[in-house]
Amino acid sequence: MTNTATTPSYQRYQQLPIIDLSAADRGPQARALLHAQLHSAAHDVGFFQLVGHGVTQAETDELLRAMHAFFALPEADRLAIDNVNSPHFRGYTRTGDERTGGSRDWRDQLDIGAERPVRTPGPGEPAYWWLEGPNQWPAALPELRTAALAWIDKLSAVAQRLLHELLTAIGAPAGFYDPVFGEHAHPHLKLVRYPGSAGDGADQGVGAHKDYGFLTLLLQDQVGGLQVQREDGLFHEVPPLPGAFVVNLGELLEVATNGYLLATNHRVVSPPGATERFSVPFFYNPRLDARVEPLPFPHASTAPGVTDDPANPLFAEYGLNELKGKLRAHPLVAARHHAELLTPA
Repeated sequence: MTNTATTPSYQRYQQLPIIDLSAADRGPQARALLHAQLHSAAHDVGFFQLVGHGVTQAETDELLRAMHAFFALPEADRLAIDNVNSPHFRGYTRTGDERTGGSRDWRDQLDIGAERPVRTPGPGEPAYWWLEGPNQWPAALPELRTAALAWIDKLSAVAQRLLHELLTAIGAPAGFYDPVFGEHAHPHLKLVRYPGSAGDGADQGVGAHKDYGFLTLLLQDQVGGLQVQREDGLFHEVPPLPGAFVVNLGELLEVATNGYLLATNHRVVSPPGATERFSVPFFYNPRLDARVEPLPFPHASTAPGVTDDPANPLFAEYGLNELKGKLRAHPLVAARHHAELLTPA
């Protein structure tokens, strides 16, 4: 990896734009400035740090306590809810079992979604309905369920408010996409531990990728390791900012705006040695059957078009995109429960 620490571009990118969402409540002038900053961050970078979001330290601490307690459980307790048990891709993933870009990610994690009954696709129904279903929870840690589901509700509200302000910032109707969310939205929460460098020297905590929903709100600890690809083509560190969420735009917003808003490549480099890093990404996603209509906004005529990646085709229905990603990322789950959906090599 090229060391860019002494180049001017690295100094310019030392921190992402910082957006204070609470400015929306401080009068027309403060809200206008918020919109200008949000417009620039979303159009030029696709990533920013969000403060003033209204999530309290007490709420954050409750989730972090439950997360650390989960990863401190005996391995047998974690493996009891291994995601290979779940056709809905919910539960615990062991270190190295998830893939990004075909290579293993050196992290373990717990995948959690909205708590729903099993939805088995009927004849002629899309296979993505397999993604709806119950979560798996550790029997020894009932407080984790309470904290995680409360976090999903809290961050769904923050993300909805942020999306409204973002759409307003680019001159679009604030509630244009409200119909594709609502009570049947498909939020996704990960509790992630990076256990340090792999024994073979590989440093892919999670490989370079874009998220495929609308918005991602990431709570990261102070260890660092998140890197964002900027317009110089290089990956730049994102210094942790206490109390902030790192926000990035997903591919659906890039598609919705024909490329005017950016979904940006990012990755995590494993922390050195045996240093652990913890992070909590929350993905604000619409209903699985949502079709994302083009956004009407004044800058549509100047949009550059959606990124063309033959290895990652985008579909009109959100569920097809998520299912495609899950089948690639979790090959053990895919092989056990969804072999009929896999493309022969």
